[in-house]
Amino acid sequence: MTKKQKKMVIRLLVSAVFLAVGFMMEGKTSLAWIPFILSYLAAGYDIPLKAAHNIKSGQIFDENFLMTIATFGAIAVGAMEEAVAVMLFYQVGELFSDYAVNKSRKSITELMDINPEYANLLRDGQEEQVDPYEVEIGDTIVIKPGEKVPLDGIVTKGNSSLDTKALTGESMPVEVGEGADIVSGSINLNGVLEVKVTKLFDDSTVAKILELVENASSRKAKAEAFITRFARVYTPIVVILALVLAIVPPLLLGEEWSVWIYRACSFLVVSCPCALVISVPLSFFGGLGAASKNGILMKGSNYLEAVSTLDTVVFDKTGTLTTGKFEVTGVEPVLLSKDELLKIAAMGEFYSNHPIALSVKEAYGKTINGDEVETIEEIPGQGVHATLKINGENAEIYIGNQKMMKEQGVNASAHQSLIGTTLYLTRGNEYLGAIIISDKIREDVPDALAGLRRHGVKNLVMLTGDKEEVGKAVADKLGINKVFGSLLPGDKVNKVEELLNGEHGDRTLAFVGDGINDAPVLARADVGIAMGGIGSDAAVEAADVVIMNDEPSKIVDAIQIARKTMGIVKQNIIFAIGVKILVLILVALGYASMWAAVFGDVGVSVLAILNAIRALNYKRQL
Repeated sequence: MTKKQKKMVIRLLVSAVFLAVGFMMEGKTSLAWIPFILSYLAAGYDIPLKAAHNIKSGQIFDENFLMTIATFGAIAVGAMEEAVAVMLFYQVGELFSDYAVNKSRKSITELMDINPEYANLLRDGQEEQVDPYEVEIGDTIVIKPGEKVPLDGIVTKGNSSLDTKALTGESMPVEVGEGADIVSGSINLNGVLEVKVTKLFDDSTVAKILELVENASSRKAKAEAFITRFARVYTPIVVILALVLAIVPPLLLGEEWSVWIYRACSFLVVSCPCALVISVPLSFFGGLGAASKNGILMKGSNYLEAVSTLDTVVFDKTGTLTTGKFEVTGVEPVLLSKDELLKIAAMGEFYSNHPIALSVKEAYGKTINGDEVETIEEIPGQGVHATLKINGENAEIYIGNQKMMKEQGVNASAHQSLIGTTLYLTRGNEYLGAIIISDKIREDVPDALAGLRRHGVKNLVMLTGDKEEVGKAVADKLGINKVFGSLLPGDKVNKVEELLNGEHGDRTLAFVGDGINDAPVLARADVGIAMGGIGSDAAVEAADVVIMNDEPSKIVDAIQIARKTMGIVKQNIIFAIGVKILVLILVALGYASMWAAVFGDVGVSVLAILNAIRALNYKRQL
C-alpha cells in the first residue's frame, strides 16, 4: 500500500468514527449535525475542491461534480447521514480501485526492474562503474554474480547462468559461455562474465522492451475507447435528467420540493460512471499484465482485443515453425555403409563452418583426423572438391548439389526426389550416395498448433522462401492445411493480402514470423506476432505482439489471456449498465432510497473491480 493510500485509510477510519457518533447522537441532541459534517469533511473534503478546479479548467461533468452536487443537495434537504454515507463509500470505492490499479500496474512495471542502473566498464584493466549510456560499442564490461546485464553483447571470458524470467517468463536459467550472445535485462546468477558490447543502450533489448511497455497503455481497444466516449456523453445527460427530475414534478404537479430534490440527488449518485470508467481499462491493464508475466508483450489493448478473435494464423517456416538450424535427417548410401558415407562427407567439410557442414560433422559425431584431409577446394554455387586419404589411398571426392553432379557426369537421379537440402557424394565418376539435411521443427510446435485448433483457429497457413515441396513436407508433418513456397518478402505480403480479401471475412488474421525479413508482412497482418523477440530490433519494432522466447505455444497463451480479458470486459459492461439502469428507474419512481443509490454506484464499482482483477491471474488450460 502506498503512502497516499495509507493516508486515505486513516481519513476513512476517522470519517467512520464520526459517522457512528452522529448516528448515536441523532434524535438525542440538536448538535448531531456536527459529527456528520466532520465525517463528511474527513472523507471527502477534497472532492468539492477537485470539482471546482475541474470546472475552472473547463471539465465540468465528471464524477467529482456528480458527488459534490448529490451530497450538497442531500444535505440541503436534511438527508445528512445519507450525504455522509455517499461520500464515505464513494471514497472507499476510489481507494479500492486505486489499490487494484496499482496491483495491475505492478505486474507490468515489474519489467522496469530489468532496467540496469550501472555498468562495470573495463578500462586499461581497471573496472569503472558508469552509466550504461556512457558505454560504447566494442567496449568490454564486467558482469558480476547478482548483477543485471546492462547492455547486449558477446561473452569474451567466463561461464555463468542467466535468469531471463523477466524477459521471457521462463524460470529455467540459461547457461552461457565464451562466444555466447547475451541480452540486457537478464540477471547474472553465478560466474563473472566479461562481455564485448554490441549495441548502445538506446538500441539494447532492455531499452526496446521498456519503451514498448511504457507505450502499451496508449493504444486503446475499441471497448475501452467506447467507454471513454460514453462517459463524456453520458455524464451531462444524467445531470440534465436529474435537474428535470428535481424541478418538473414540483412545478407541474405541485409535489414537495424536498422529495424530488432527494430523488434527483440519489439519481446523480447512482448515475456516476465509475464502475465502467475504472473497471474496463483495469481489465485490459490486467490482461496486458498477465501477458507480460508470461513473456508475451502486447503493444496495446487494441491488439489484445484483436488476438481474442483470431481465426487465421499464418506462419513463416524458417526460424518460426523450425529452429533455423540444420540437421541430418537421412543418409542414403549406394556403395558404402551410412557411417562410411557420413565420414567422407564430414572429412570433405572439415574446414567449413557453414551450417550445412556443421550439421554433417555433428551427425558423424567422431573426431576427424586432419592428416587424412589433403586438399579442399570450394566451388561456388556447387559444393566442395576434396582430396582425402581413404584406406591409405588418395581419393578425389566431390560433395555438392545436382549441378556439381552434372558437371562431373555423374547420374544421381536415384535420389533426386528426396525432400530437403541434399548433398550428393561421388568418388571420381563413382556415385556414393546422398545425405539429406533439413531444418529441425521446434519441439513445442505440434502442441502449439493443436492448441490453436482447440481454440477455434480454423486456418493454419505456412509461407516460406524454401521450395514448395520442402514446405509441404514440414506442413504434412504438422497438419498445416495451406502451404505457399518460393516466396520473397514482397510475395508474402501479397499472399496475406489474398487471405485477408478472400475467405477471411470479418475475422482476424495473425502473421507469425521471426523478425527482420518478415517486417513487411508483420506490419500488414491484422496482428503481427514476432517470435524470438530477444535481441531482434526488427521484431520489436514491426510486430504488434512480441513472444519473448522461441515458443510458438505462447500464442495459445496469448489467445487464452485475450479471450478471458474480453469476457471480463463484457461482463462488467453488461453488469454495470444493467444494475445502474434498474436502480435509476427505481430511484426516479421513489421505490429506492439513496442507500440503494450507494450500492448502485460504489457496490457495482467494487464488484466490477474485483471481477477486473481476475484478468491478472492466468493459468494455462490444457
